[in-house]
Amino acid sequence: MRWVTVAAKEGPRVCGVYQGEYVDVNAADPEMPTSLRELLELGRDWERKAWSALPRGIVRHDPANVSLLAPIPDPRKIICIGLNYSDHAAESGVPAPEEPVLFSKYPSALIGHGAAIQLPSVSNQVDYEAELVVVIGRGGRHIPRERAMEHVGGYAVGHDVSARDWQLNKPGKQWMAGKTFDTFAPIGPELVTPDEVGDPHNLAIRLRLNGQTMQDSSTKQLIFGIDVLISYCSQVFTLEPGDLIFTGTPPGVGMARKPPVWLQPGDVVEVEIEHLGTLRNPVVAEVTPGR
Repeated sequence: MRWVTVAAKEGPRVCGVYQGEYVDVNAADPEMPTSLRELLELGRDWERKAWSALPRGIVRHDPANVSLLAPIPDPRKIICIGLNYSDHAAESGVPAPEEPVLFSKYPSALIGHGAAIQLPSVSNQVDYEAELVVVIGRGGRHIPRERAMEHVGGYAVGHDVSARDWQLNKPGKQWMAGKTFDTFAPIGPELVTPDEVGDPHNLAIRLRLNGQTMQDSSTKQLIFGIDVLISYCSQVFTLEPGDLIFTGTPPGVGMARKPPVWLQPGDVVEVEIEHLGTLRNPVVAEVTPGR
């Protein structure tokens, strides 16, 4: 199953990707919620029921003529993992961490496929990072590793945009601030359920900047697998349906290049992950009040 969230005139609406169209779930079955996060909260049986209702859907959108939000536009938590690819740790010149490195983003950073990444006026070192995003389907606390994959609701393509000058050069290193400027968390186009993905630890992942491949790796390079991340995070806080986990980025980021490559107005960034699709976002300068 593949789900998207459409920006409709009534507000965000969850739609199934069915026969080349986006079919409104609630319009197909009024028992169903309009939110993908709420659909995940109801459980897998309700999700299957929603999918089975799509053939009788009366509200259908042409993908070419609709705006997409992040598949989960209203998560309660956005959890990010740093230095989680062995080849990226090597390029960064640091040893692989012994435990997952956690930081977070705010929901205000989320944008969907096609929306513009805005370069903050207060940063001139904005970097790109292709990432596999795990969407929690079933919540829990103290989840054992051997049961962790049962809590996965799906996967999506993500982009962890990063202001390196804030992240690394501010006093005390402002990781959270550097990672969560508005528009710094593009996700999409779709949430893809685990049955369509196969082994999430063996997916090709790449990023193209203006058509040039900058990152090209595989999730086989993950230091901490998805089961480890879910179990580890659940020791600290309760995971809830719709929570997002950005699982880390492979090598080829802009700050590691000589000379460094920073995002510029007019750039177009594409992140592609095998079986999940391609997330495409243009880059623009931030418009600030009074300018």
